[in-house]
Amino acid sequence: MTETTSSAAKRYLPWVVATALFMEQLDSTIVNTAVPSMAASLQVTPLSLKAVVTSYILSLAVSIPVSGWMADRFGTRRVFTTAVAIFTIASILCGLAVNSPMLVAARLLQGFGAAMMMPVGRITIIRTFPKSELLRAMNFVIVPALIGPLLGPTVGGLIVHWLSWREIFFVNVPVGMAAIALALRYMPDYHGEQERPLDLIGLVLFGAGIALLSWLLEIFGEHRIDATSTGILFLLAASLLGAYVWHARDEPHPLLRLSLLRIRTFRVSVAGGFLTRLGMGGMPFLLPLLYQLGLGLPAWQSGLLMMPAAAAAMGMKFISVRLLSTFGYRRVLVVNTVLIGLTISLYSLVRAGTPIYAIVAIGLCLGFFNSLQFSSMNSIAYADVEGRDTSMASTIASSMQQLSMSFGLACGSLVTGWYLGGLPQTNRAALTSALHHAFLTLAVLTVLSSLTFWTLRKGDGDSTSKGAA
Repeated sequence: MTETTSSAAKRYLPWVVATALFMEQLDSTIVNTAVPSMAASLQVTPLSLKAVVTSYILSLAVSIPVSGWMADRFGTRRVFTTAVAIFTIASILCGLAVNSPMLVAARLLQGFGAAMMMPVGRITIIRTFPKSELLRAMNFVIVPALIGPLLGPTVGGLIVHWLSWREIFFVNVPVGMAAIALALRYMPDYHGEQERPLDLIGLVLFGAGIALLSWLLEIFGEHRIDATSTGILFLLAASLLGAYVWHARDEPHPLLRLSLLRIRTFRVSVAGGFLTRLGMGGMPFLLPLLYQLGLGLPAWQSGLLMMPAAAAAMGMKFISVRLLSTFGYRRVLVVNTVLIGLTISLYSLVRAGTPIYAIVAIGLCLGFFNSLQFSSMNSIAYADVEGRDTSMASTIASSMQQLSMSFGLACGSLVTGWYLGGLPQTNRAALTSALHHAFLTLAVLTVLSSLTFWTLRKGDGDSTSKGAA
């Protein structure tokens, strides 16, 4: 890149990636709100439309591992713009669907496009910005990932109430077209340093394993399959993933090069992020239940109570660089993870008589700490990764993040259901008590996950936070 092109890329590239990520994150959460309306329009039962959600998750899980190989082979600009185009076209097909099978097929295509967007966008960010500037760029890009899940249910509810469920998909069209136009003009086109063959055996083993595991986590707690079948399928998924690990040991060009986990900062980011999301990942699912079913608030008020967390997430990026530069990654991640756990525990005190300003204050704290956590974990992951390994590192990190989000949602649902026992969810007192106990349990899990960050050393991540060699 020339100096002028490089300057323009640095200025606009974060906007391009952030726009695509926001579209993806908003879409993945907004659809759940519209399922009843979709079912009525397509004349099917709401339960039968669960495939609309699971098909997207499965396509995403299977396709992410191959994103790094495609970026190295065909170039980041071509793969990214093609992915956004596929996602946009699939969104149109979803909105035009006349029956359930057509909608599921379009969601599969949409998931494939989404799987290419974020990993490839992240690869481009890492290769464009030097490590001393990477934290600021990551800060900008990570905000949509936090805001999308918070705004999704609210925006989806408003669209369904005032328009129709089809407009939920059509709103992606102008956003996608803008992202494509910006990407074609400002996104650098990086290729791999050497051409490597696609590990087809690894793709089958890992793809089948992670798809089966993601599907089980998505339907977990719905009692659609018995415990024995669930256990067998979990064992099969674990066996497939174990077989991939065994296969990757001797494969010269594995789908996911697990040897990168020997890099301490990358390993801690991936493992620590996975464990932390077990506690944090269930909050977007549990909080609307607390507000609507526990406190009896209407959906629009529940949505408004999710806004403070989004506002705090945006405000965080102005001070996180200074925090990490002053205190270092190790201290920030250890302390901040504990603060997240303590904030989650505060929701166990929220009941019908709790003042709104107190709930808003808790939401502001949670949004701020969550945003700082994700920004820190995502940026330290690449502090010691060589430039030639960024595609592989981004693919591994994206795959684990997708799996951890499914685990987090399943964990929140499982813990709440266990505390609720056999009581119906219409029992407000019982549900509120179960949610309070679930928040305390998730808080303890989150605090315990801070132990993973103790393995970092004092100077880890200084190349990103301070620009040190």
